[in-house]
Amino acid sequence: MTAHAVTEPLILGAGEGTPIWFQGNRITVKATAAATGGAFGLVESLVAPGYSPPLHIHEREDETFYLLEGEVTIRCGDRTLRATPGACAFLPRGIPHTFVVEGDRPARMLGIMTPGGGEAFFGEAGRPADAEGFPPPASPDLEQLQRAALRFATRIVGPPLTPSPRRV
Repeated sequence: MTAHAVTEPLILGAGEGTPIWFQGNRITVKATAAATGGAFGLVESLVAPGYSPPLHIHEREDETFYLLEGEVTIRCGDRTLRATPGACAFLPRGIPHTFVVEGDRPARMLGIMTPGGGEAFFGEAGRPADAEGFPPPASPDLEQLQRAALRFATRIVGPPLTPSPRRV
């Protein structure tokens, strides 16, 4: 997306944005590239326990996660971070990365894509949420995911992570 001057502020309240069901999770698009002059896209994600996207590489955007609730393990290249609320992870474009939600509670996190544009991936690979919370259980549409990944210059290069064994 080409950067352009923004002349209107973007102000959304709690619970506002575009809700999307994506692979068993709820993504709320809070800011789009169109609204930020191409600078960034911002999503708030409610991610189910045990969920992990496949290992993937973004060719066009850097991705930053800020964890609000829950616990996740984030892998980027050869680095792994066990993240708790308040943790921030910057994942540069071109480096394989993924995460997994640990434990039995959902994670809630902010995802920032810079420059913007990649936030539209979730709308293309998911579907509009028509209720609160997580979507009804369903098998993932892997063909739809792969098509959207190609369109957004994202390559799937490996499997998802598995959650760490529970400690008793």
